[in-house]
Amino acid sequence: AARQLRQRGVKARFVLVGEPDEGNPASVPELQLAAWKNEGVVEWWGRREDMPRVYAQSHIVCLPSYREGLPKTLLEAASCARPIVTTDVPGCRDVVRDGDNGLLVEARNATALANALARLLADPELRLRMGQRGRELVLDKFSQERIVGQVLALYRGVLS
Repeated sequence: AARQLRQRGVKARFVLVGEPDEGNPASVPELQLAAWKNEGVVEWWGRREDMPRVYAQSHIVCLPSYREGLPKTLLEAASCARPIVTTDVPGCRDVVRDGDNGLLVEARNATALANALARLLADPELRLRMGQRGRELVLDKFSQERIVGQVLALYRGVLS
């Protein structure tokens, strides 16, 4: 998707954060990451411990996953009021409401991913609005207090 956007003349930095997961066959191998970096398509920052700072430097957070549980990355991004582009798979769609706090695209579709990113890159007001809606969603649906309350209610139901 980053390559497609560069070919369209879109001016943006594409930063990958994290390390390959050797135990996950769907993970992008380190050699591929290095090749993309050397090609100038993306910057690869590797593992970072200062994620609030990373999110503060970003305008959009993108997680093109094939499958997920409940992605902490998306919860963090939303809590930092960043609009999200991710795939329409379970877990991701629990955090992103398409068109509200981000955009959902078909998994393994680089063109759809590029189009969604281009839409947000071209519209700062939309990015701001989606970021704010994401933060509201996280505070309402995924706050620690809410999750603890749900877990306690579950235990009460099981024990009664």
